[in-house]
Amino acid sequence: MIQLYTWSTPNGKKVSIMLEEVALPYEVYPVELGKGDQFKPGFRAINPNNKIPAIIDTDGPGGNPFTLFESGAILMYLAEKSGKLWPQEMRSRYQVVQWLMFQMGGVGPMFGQANYFFKLEEKIPYAIERFHKEALRLYGVLDQELGEREYIAGDYSIADIALYPWVGRHPGHRVKLEDFANVKRWFERLSTRPAVQRGMEIPKR
Repeated sequence: MIQLYTWSTPNGKKVSIMLEEVALPYEVYPVELGKGDQFKPGFRAINPNNKIPAIIDTDGPGGNPFTLFESGAILMYLAEKSGKLWPQEMRSRYQVVQWLMFQMGGVGPMFGQANYFFKLEEKIPYAIERFHKEALRLYGVLDQELGEREYIAGDYSIADIALYPWVGRHPGHRVKLEDFANVKRWFERLSTRPAVQRGMEIPKR
């Protein structure tokens, strides 16, 4: 059984989508960020960085409980555990890994900053311009690559799962998907997947 500690953020949604896709049994433990649950000692023992998501696999390697945080690492672990959505062939596998790292190092931080500064009550024009421009550039990278293939790394994979919830917040980045036709096509295709739909509803409130 996977114990999923999560909240309604793109990083949290990645893991619930993945669990739905690979059909591993799991239980949800909501961590309400607005109430400061992430700073409570019980959760800090699971993730010393006080961030969601995190998991405990009660049947981890060797049959022993295994605790893991960082959404990208969790996706890789669940892919390896289930044998799904992560190619075995080395070249294909690292094409998936590079796009997962693209999300972790670029899309997540930049889209998140764009959303933050747009929402900030006291506007900071320089920050808004900087992060909006970078968000648009990253959407452009995705659009170019998705013009060459159906999914970001070839077949549907953990890289697509990592990107999807972030692209789903495009209104907060002040981005119109109509301006990025290939991203729009990809996003709409993923949105029809039942596992994606179920995963996006976690945690239920």
